[in-house]
Amino acid sequence: MVSIGEALKYQREAAKLTQRQLAKETGITQVNICRWERGEVLPSIDFCVKLADFYGISLDELIGRDIKT
Repeated sequence: MVSIGEALKYQREAAKLTQRQLAKETGITQVNICRWERGEVLPSIDFCVKLADFYGISLDELIGRDIKT
């Protein structure tokens, strides 16, 4: 399983966005996005929901969680 920071970065890059563009689109500061992607801090659940909604994916997908069936 990848780290949450790596998963957040993957989703942003898959959307072809820079940190600055994502910040502008979501209203989340670029500093926060950078710190999350580096693994310095974890985003709150509120920010995770906001990002998952923005990307149109589940929270599990956002954080790179593999679901075993």
